[in-house]
Amino acid sequence: MYKLISAAALLAVLSTSAIAAPEAYTLDASHSQIVFNYNHLGYSTSYGMFSGFNGEIQFDQEDPAASSVTVSFPVKTMLTGWQERFDHFMSPDFFDATDEEMVTFTSTSIEVTGEGTALITGDLTLNDVTKSVVLDAKLNQVGDHPMAGKPWAGFDATTTLLRSDYNLGQFAPFVSDEVVVNISVEAMKAE
Repeated sequence: MYKLISAAALLAVLSTSAIAAPEAYTLDASHSQIVFNYNHLGYSTSYGMFSGFNGEIQFDQEDPAASSVTVSFPVKTMLTGWQERFDHFMSPDFFDATDEEMVTFTSTSIEVTGEGTALITGDLTLNDVTKSVVLDAKLNQVGDHPMAGKPWAGFDATTTLLRSDYNLGQFAPFVSDEVVVNISVEAMKAE
């Protein structure tokens, strides 16, 4: 009887640890950026950035495919390095953005492609248009943050968007329709 109870207890412990759920991580707004670039008339590569955005990652380190991510930020947090360019992007030629207009991304699936790499498919809403996009993502590191003293995770991802898919195709093809997007985020385990 003792052996039967011990075996049952062992199975209970093993089954509990095997069903680990994703853990919530909150994006560190001070160390999360989206940098984008596009070709300008064949003469140069122009860059812009979004920073200081909000989001949450439900991260399952044992089963990354069970993870998810949601991110949102105001269009008007765009940084271009030149006020006139920013003003033009916010004009009716492009976003015609209000202060409340948001960019959002919500993952719909994650396909693990290797150790620490995955394709994250999700719905990107930009300029009131929602399209499915795929982020080529890489886990940089998971562990206790040396200064914060709590669990932290870092990820990079890339994708390429077509401006015209989001009704932002003004001046294409002279200004490239393709926009290369590079994402780097840090996230802290939620309290």
